[in-house]
Amino acid sequence: MAASTSTQTPARTASHARRSASPNLVLAMLLLVYIFNFVDRQILAILAAPIQAELDLSDAQMGLLGGLAFAILYSTLGVPLASLADRTSRSWVITGSLVCWSAFTALCGLAQGFWHIFLARLGVGIGEAGGVAPSYAVIGDHFPSERRAFALSVYSLGIPLGSAAGVLAGGYVAATVNWRWAFAVVGLCGLVIAPLFRLVVRDTPRPAPSAEAPQGPTLRAVAAVLVRKPGFWLLSFGAASSSMLGYGLAFWLPSLLQRSFALDLVHTSWFIGAVLLIGGTAGVMLGGVLADRLGKADRAFYGWVPACAYIVAVPLFAAGIWTSSVAFAFLLFLVPQALAYVWLGPVTSAIQHLVEPPARATASALFLLINNLIGLGGGIYALGALSTALTPVYGQEALRMSMLFALVLYLLAALLMGLAGPFLRREWVREKAA
Repeated sequence: MAASTSTQTPARTASHARRSASPNLVLAMLLLVYIFNFVDRQILAILAAPIQAELDLSDAQMGLLGGLAFAILYSTLGVPLASLADRTSRSWVITGSLVCWSAFTALCGLAQGFWHIFLARLGVGIGEAGGVAPSYAVIGDHFPSERRAFALSVYSLGIPLGSAAGVLAGGYVAATVNWRWAFAVVGLCGLVIAPLFRLVVRDTPRPAPSAEAPQGPTLRAVAAVLVRKPGFWLLSFGAASSSMLGYGLAFWLPSLLQRSFALDLVHTSWFIGAVLLIGGTAGVMLGGVLADRLGKADRAFYGWVPACAYIVAVPLFAAGIWTSSVAFAFLLFLVPQALAYVWLGPVTSAIQHLVEPPARATASALFLLINNLIGLGGGIYALGALSTALTPVYGQEALRMSMLFALVLYLLAALLMGLAGPFLRREWVREKAA
């Protein structure tokens, strides 16, 4: 490490020092962009009812819009974009991605039919493909190993905060104006913050190109390392299994509240927003703190912590879905919603430690490819399609039954994460001293 650092010229190192923001400010800007990432991604869930009514769409079609339309390019393009970020500039890739997904979110408001909004959602997926994995790598560059799970948990707050902001802002704008303006407003806001992000967030110095590594690690080289590590596969498929249910519940819960609990759009947005802000925020931070503390003694806890959280969450989610009381459902959803987010800090940090530092964005993208293609691409559609199939039997309650049957996915995730723990002890890559 010392030898590679010395390849930086004094002028370049000094220039970088003058331009670099503090790690905490960098983390704050990454968090802000991630919040917009999930606002733009999840706003479709709260707007599902008015969109379905105006465009005459079925649950299965909405499942495609919320899942596959977004996930198919989001997952696959994330890998080459992350490899590009590792080999060029991570901050520029994130900035360009923010501009792209924000513009396509605004275009969703112009949709006149299923295929119009389907294509716009494809565009959102293309943009967001270059955001998350390079951000993980930037955090890995700015924070030491013993603080990385906590820093990644702070970054992951963008998921509950962005999802909550999406449903609250989307529900309010849709109720007071219409759903089209909701898309336009959040898309334009993302375009405004893009120049500020690029001004603050800079890349850290990298080793100069050499004959052995002329442009940094290649996608093939990183994949060749990970393919031989069972811990990577178990964490990836465990996360994918949990994400099928997590994304499915996040997308369809607003519809469940309106159908089975008779809430209007505004009260639905309040319910979801509060659950995400309170439960989601607590769970994300708890996972990071537990992983950093317990993981010092045993790396296996990076898999065991989320495994335990999934097991406890299943009966609580089942009770919340099954009850007919809005107040009781709110209280029941708070705890399992927190437990559903515990995995983010431990797992994303563990993936960072399965490769050498220059390969972090590419490794994260390969993990996200599996997680999102299966979890995001399949989960929302699976719950919607199952609801449509169960409608002749359960009628108005078909969506509720679809969610209950899908809880088995958390038990599968717990099994895979638990099995990953012992492998992490052997596969962990220790960072060299600077």
